[in-house]
Amino acid sequence: MSIDYPARRERIARALNLSDEILLAGAGHQLPKPEISDAMLPFIAHQEYYYLTGLADAMGAVVAYDPKGGPRDGWVSFVPEVTEAERVWEGREPSPGEPLGKLAAWLAARSGRKVIMFGAPVAGVAFDEARTAAVREAYKHARRPKEPAEIELMKRACAATAAGYAAAQPFLRPGVSERRIQVELEAGYFREGAQKTGYDTIVGVGAQSAILHGTPSRDRIAKDGDFILIDSGAEWDRYVCDVTRTYVAGKPSAFQRDLYQAVLNAEVRAIERCRAGAEWKDIHFGSAVDMVGSLVAMGVMHGHPESLVEQEAHTLFFPHGIGHMLGLGVRDASGLEPGRVKDPRPSLRTLRQDLILRPGYIVTIEPGIYFIPPILNDTARRAKYRDGVNWTLVDQHQQLGGVRIEDNILVTDGAPVNLTAAIPKNLA
Repeated sequence: MSIDYPARRERIARALNLSDEILLAGAGHQLPKPEISDAMLPFIAHQEYYYLTGLADAMGAVVAYDPKGGPRDGWVSFVPEVTEAERVWEGREPSPGEPLGKLAAWLAARSGRKVIMFGAPVAGVAFDEARTAAVREAYKHARRPKEPAEIELMKRACAATAAGYAAAQPFLRPGVSERRIQVELEAGYFREGAQKTGYDTIVGVGAQSAILHGTPSRDRIAKDGDFILIDSGAEWDRYVCDVTRTYVAGKPSAFQRDLYQAVLNAEVRAIERCRAGAEWKDIHFGSAVDMVGSLVAMGVMHGHPESLVEQEAHTLFFPHGIGHMLGLGVRDASGLEPGRVKDPRPSLRTLRQDLILRPGYIVTIEPGIYFIPPILNDTARRAKYRDGVNWTLVDQHQQLGGVRIEDNILVTDGAPVNLTAAIPKNLA
């Protein structure tokens, strides 16, 4: 199943409902490596451009839309000519479309009209920043429900990710470095057909498992009883999978088992809540209450779970949001429901979105409980939550690390579908 880009552009044009403004979306340009050489960084077409064209290698290209031409026929793709050197050294082929040199005349014929700019700005073209920001929000909202072809690409990315996690299983043991786990994991993606990873792979052992975006190191070796947290996913034609699993190298302690079960229970409940019409903030706070309830049962916290969450005490152990949109990149089209403004509560500072879920949305659900020394050793927090936390017990586990479990969920007209259910959730 392939994506019908003309139909997609027509749908987007109707959703934006422009009347006189001209819309431009730039692919962007390749950047040189920061060194004295002729080598270039890998080119990635801007997401807002790529979504409209599917052209991955058209560096400097622009897609333009004039609503006076109609939602289907008002679009024109301008692409750069391919030089002989590019053909010889890179094997590049021309992209379909009009020569980029014709863009100036196209714009001149429409001079005096307001310009909306998506993607990478086009050099020398002035645009209305306020109007661009408003239309961009409408564009983002129109991209949120995934088309059937997009869902198929997501499923391929998830299948490759499952293969990678399976390949990494024999290396989740004492004596193996974070870097070795990363290598085996990503090799599994590529053997399954993925082109690259969707984002930089996170592998953290021991205390490093509580660093939310930790970088794998060849020097950090898993010891018996260490948590091993992996957050990684494969990319398939720009569509990505985003999965987290947490394991223990060797035999887990009773406390580790309880902590893991607390996160797993919260994840299962949050996934079930991912139904059309659900409020994302409700899912987030529901998970916070679930995990705080478990921490109270474990003796880590004291009090009523709902009251502790109202006091934002959950952020001591759950400092991020419950998840985000996923698709053409991580956090694809996350943000606010049209007409909403950012909720000012400190506990929601890192919540990636404030949306009503609709069929076709793909979201991550990723609750976590962590022991993060910079948070737990903050004197202001200790004073504020003096009575709500068993600080003696917390201090015994400051170097434990953390647990996060994450799956990719498709919202439907009925029950949610877990696209990453094939990746087992086994602690040991």
